[in-house]
Amino acid sequence: MPGKLEGKIALVTGGSSGIGLATAQEFIQQGAFVYITGRRQSQLEKSVRALGGSQVKAIRADASNLQDLDRLFAQIQQEKGRLDIVFANAGGGSSAPIGAITEEHYEQIFNTNVKGVLFTVQKALPLIPNGGSIILNASVAGSKGMPAFSVYSATKAAVRSFARSWTTDLKERGIRVNVISPGPIKTPILDGLADTEEQKLGIVQTLTSMVPLGRMGQPEEIGKAAVFLASDDASFVAGAELFVDGGLAQV
Repeated sequence: MPGKLEGKIALVTGGSSGIGLATAQEFIQQGAFVYITGRRQSQLEKSVRALGGSQVKAIRADASNLQDLDRLFAQIQQEKGRLDIVFANAGGGSSAPIGAITEEHYEQIFNTNVKGVLFTVQKALPLIPNGGSIILNASVAGSKGMPAFSVYSATKAAVRSFARSWTTDLKERGIRVNVISPGPIKTPILDGLADTEEQKLGIVQTLTSMVPLGRMGQPEEIGKAAVFLASDDASFVAGAELFVDGGLAQV
């Protein structure tokens, strides 16, 4: 039985770890050929091996660097000629309460999470056929106030807004633009939020206590949601925000 994405060409930015890597795996299992990007060549090579190699190709690129994006899409154009699915996943952030926000903090997060998403999608458009699927990775933080994460939350609210506007921009081409907003997910990013194992455990316990389902999500659960939005199963879904958060932002 063919996969839901059989014969499709997909791009997953930030695809070398966490949600991006798990989504690339799900796309491949459903029959897609997947390009993944990341900033660290060694990690990309490791990820290609983990994904099996034959249906994936890694290209080193920083989503916030427009020259990197130009090089990325020129290579995809030359090799495949099209992109049926774009998962603009690359992003990140750190905490800083109001009163302690620096210009560097602001620019770093907005460059990756907003500028990177915007120009990834814009530069990909010439390769996306009519009826293609664009998926943006946002966060429950775009809807909920979280202490010390105002800049990060603002970027994710912007990403959600992009999907609304771009759906109307692209309606004549039938390109569906949707958003996934994950809740707390077990990814390597969590490790960067803590200096000690004790702090890490405390963060996990705090996040888990906020989720009605009583646990953190797994990266592959985001990947399965992305498969749905990328596939014909979601043929009448556009401009939507799909929360995959265990109910955190819902109740």
